Amino acid sequence: MKAEDLKTKTQDELKKLLLDTRKDQMNLRFQKTNGTLDNTSEMRKKRRTVARIKTYLNAKPADKAASAAKAPAKKAAAKKTTKPAAKKAAAK
Repeated sequence: MKAEDLKTKTQDELKKLLLDTRKDQMNLRFQKTNGTLDNTSEMRKKRRTVARIKTYLNAKPADKAASAAKAPAKKAAAKKTTKPAAKKAAAK
């Protein structure tokens, strides 16, 4: 699976894809132990696909937090407080 394909998917779609890929990965492990696995590079591809999906799953909530952090924050108006002792010290 290409990274561009994963960028457009939602959280739920990524979770379902992760589950399906894990099932495929398990089936490949069974095939390997039985000796019926023809293409051993498929195991590596599935493992990397799982890692890619997990990366995008972890990055999606961070994107929402980053966009919220970029929003301008309201600045509180600074209150001017004058202390009577400060006025007396300034007058002397």
